[in-house]
Amino acid sequence: MPKQKTHKGTSKRIRVTGSGKLLREKAGKRHLLEKKSSKLTRRLSGTVEVAKNDVPRLKKLLGL
Repeated sequence: MPKQKTHKGTSKRIRVTGSGKLLREKAGKRHLLEKKSSKLTRRLSGTVEVAKNDVPRLKKLLGL
């Protein structure tokens, strides 16, 4: 059997921590920032943990 290839698009978006958690950036902070409030852009900054339901699918894409 061939090896499972890493999905490169997913690997660029998802970071794996030392303990095995998956982290992602929040969506909506790439463009059109001028019309978004400072309060909203601050809220969208930083990383968050991936939702529990999505973890098995993303781990498969990452080859974990």
